Amino acid sequence: MSVFARLAPRLQQAIVSRLGWSSLRPVQEEAGEALLDGLNAVVLAPTAGGKTEAAIFPTLSQLMDAPTSGVGALYVASIKALLNNQAERLGLYTEMVGLRRFVWHGDTTTHARGKFLKEPTDLLLTTPESLEVMLVSRRVDESALFGDLRVVVVDEVHALAGSDRGAHLMSLVERLARLSKHDVQRVGLSATVGNPQTILRWLQGTSHRGGRVVDPAKEPGRRQLMVVHRPGQELLAKHAARLAKGQKSLFFCQSRATTELVAENMRRTGITVFVHHSAVSRQERELAEERFHRGSDACIVCTSTLELGIDVGDLDRVLQAEAPDTVSSFLQRMGRTGRREGQVTNTTFFCETTEGVLQAIALIELARTGWVESIEVHGRCWPALIHQLLAMSLASDGITPEDAWSHLIRVPDFQGVHRGEFDRLIRWLLGTRALLLVSGRLVLGPKSERRYGRRNFMELFAVFSSPKTYTVQTAEGRPLGSLTQAFVDRLVEDVSSFLLGGRAWAVVRVQHDDRRVIVLPAPRGRQPTWGGFLPQFLGREVCQQIQRVLTDDTTYGFLGDEAAAVLAEHRAAMGHILGEGCSGLEVDSGEIRWWTFAGGRINATLRYALEAVGGDWKVIADNFLLKIRAEDLDKDSFDRAVARLQDIELWEDETLWAGVAAALPNYRLSKFQPLMPPWVEREVVAGYLLDVAGAWSWLSGTEPQHLDRLPVSVGAPTEQDTAHLDRLGGAHAELPVLSRDGAAPWIWVATDTELDAAVAALAGESVVGLDVETTLGSQALCLIQLAGSRGTYLIDVLEVTDLAPLAPLLASHEMTKVIHHAAFERQVLGRHGLVLEQVYDTLEGSRRKRTGKDQGGHSLRAVCARELGCHLDKTEQTSDWTHRPLSETQLVYAALDAEVLLRLHQHFEAIG
Repeated sequence: MSVFARLAPRLQQAIVSRLGWSSLRPVQEEAGEALLDGLNAVVLAPTAGGKTEAAIFPTLSQLMDAPTSGVGALYVASIKALLNNQAERLGLYTEMVGLRRFVWHGDTTTHARGKFLKEPTDLLLTTPESLEVMLVSRRVDESALFGDLRVVVVDEVHALAGSDRGAHLMSLVERLARLSKHDVQRVGLSATVGNPQTILRWLQGTSHRGGRVVDPAKEPGRRQLMVVHRPGQELLAKHAARLAKGQKSLFFCQSRATTELVAENMRRTGITVFVHHSAVSRQERELAEERFHRGSDACIVCTSTLELGIDVGDLDRVLQAEAPDTVSSFLQRMGRTGRREGQVTNTTFFCETTEGVLQAIALIELARTGWVESIEVHGRCWPALIHQLLAMSLASDGITPEDAWSHLIRVPDFQGVHRGEFDRLIRWLLGTRALLLVSGRLVLGPKSERRYGRRNFMELFAVFSSPKTYTVQTAEGRPLGSLTQAFVDRLVEDVSSFLLGGRAWAVVRVQHDDRRVIVLPAPRGRQPTWGGFLPQFLGREVCQQIQRVLTDDTTYGFLGDEAAAVLAEHRAAMGHILGEGCSGLEVDSGEIRWWTFAGGRINATLRYALEAVGGDWKVIADNFLLKIRAEDLDKDSFDRAVARLQDIELWEDETLWAGVAAALPNYRLSKFQPLMPPWVEREVVAGYLLDVAGAWSWLSGTEPQHLDRLPVSVGAPTEQDTAHLDRLGGAHAELPVLSRDGAAPWIWVATDTELDAAVAALAGESVVGLDVETTLGSQALCLIQLAGSRGTYLIDVLEVTDLAPLAPLLASHEMTKVIHHAAFERQVLGRHGLVLEQVYDTLEGSRRKRTGKDQGGHSLRAVCARELGCHLDKTEQTSDWTHRPLSETQLVYAALDAEVLLRLHQHFEAIG
């Protein structure tokens, strides 16, 4: 039986008579089969490729077959404009089969909301933030409203997955799933994503339904691509106007300022132009969409506001100023053309800069190979977790800690957070009075009410904050424009310069308190520290492709003559830097330029690391290179610094992280930062700005961590882990023991009771070896190892809920704690309120004993080789310490790292 034949008869009739369709598209056939079979699905199709109908027709059919009480289906979009755009179409589809739909977002009137709550519609269109409003409002009976919910459709799912808003949405979906009497079916719609199976697993959450990625084979279509180079926006706009004349086109720009300038220059040619970006009022944007939709000779100059699936009708051309920062955006924008019979999908890139030409070539070439960015779904989304704790505490009469944990652990974005960490977070929030515990239930405390309670807690309905901008002004106070906070993050006082309003400006100082950047005209000949168009963090793959474009001799047929000349000129200029046998370095007096092509976040990470090891070095980072400046800088000192970067133990150096912390102002973080404990704040800071794992993989020549993986839930100790329980006596008897044949046992500590026993067993020791294992990028504490004379205790920080029993032990002056590079342990443990006293640092011991001798360094591996004559394998240092259970090799590594410290202490004591 065909999918069409399986739809409700009335819907079949309406599709034929009201819509005039004679058949379904392949994506609608495949999606219909999956959804009518009861599967969860991610549906992939180009913009206007029919994926909305692919999800909605089977959904409406199911609602018709079994009418609902309350809302039967939910359609979620990331932006209000997309909801408004779909309202008419979905209103038609529901009306033609006797069902109703309602749109609830920030602009929906109170009267309309009240009417909906009295008479809920079958289909509800909303955003994650408005859905939160419904779930926390005392005026909404959420059980009655969503108790019969069958289906959740998430449009443009790639715009949410892997973000704080995506974690927020999945938490909301799981809250709805607990209200509904059904296993809620989940459907994600997307035009472009590199790892749809990951998105499907993320979207499925706790649903027990099967899942399917619907991605029908696409016939290779012709593409018309052109990259042109036009110096100056006036010339660029004139060329674009000639191309757009007599046709309907979208002209995408990378900033609002560029949008306005391009639109103004195009208007002067007589073409009808509309402007569409976030600063334009909603009424003006909707008017532009409406007039454009019904016209045939006009151009909308826009930012990414029209990238998502907002329908503006059939398009003849897509134009692009410079280039977007991802292949996904390029494909999404190009996909708006080529819908009519005989029409060709097309994009014309208008580039003012060399960087724009190179970036456009790289995107086209990556897309040609079928590569699209993957979306990384994190399992430790702390901002959204804290947000959801507050939201659930605000709703009804609060929530018990156990019920909160029971819900949060269902959300994929929180499954990397372990119970011990959650309990410590709750204690912190209670201690700071962000939450209160009243009759066993968590409710908002005075700290949260003061910070988020304005306008009936409007701040708690969204996990994100509005983007911050900085005013740029001269030293005399003359305003010049504004910059985004992401751009300001990368400015260096007295070093950076940038383009604004067609002129180059040098940064004098950045004032974070009132968000101002004070500038002076850049001296003649001083080049901007970032390329000539809006700075973006480009990914590693795009930057590596740009390097390949520069180092090969491929001729690209889609380049205009001027763009081809620009490429040839840049290849010639970079030949002595990137050619075969070249190092990628330019060395001048007091400055070295290191062309990494590693991407923005990796280079930003390397910047902080180089500044830490270089002392007084000033480092400027962009997507392609790092500029290192210092009076006494030469290649030898640079080579020594890079060698240090290639030592994994550098990344545990507190000097590095202290420099990072000092460089990051508060505005850069989540709006929930004021509530975060120090160990959470540190993790979030590092995750927002840095890519330590990526930087390490680039330095070490290893592959970046695979993104196609979700967190694994915590497992209990295995039988092998506990096999030696009966071989231990005394305080050890109640502890699960992990051991190797013929070696001293180690004892796994995963509960508060086991920690108490471990502390009691260690209390009589005079010397213990101490080490910790953390995540590489954020330095999140995962394991504490304490080696004594009777065994080594491996304390699972992710499971033990209270580390306080360790405090007296670590602060005791009667017990020597032997640590290698104790500054790191002091900092990591200090974030958990643990203070170290009576410390013997083997790093300092090595430096004292071997002063002035070239002995191969003072890392733990080097010290063991030199002093003990043994090789210490550090391979597991960069492994995943959040995964449970730990592997056998990880356990061996962790135990030995603490045990070898006792041998080193004895050795140094013996040699005096």
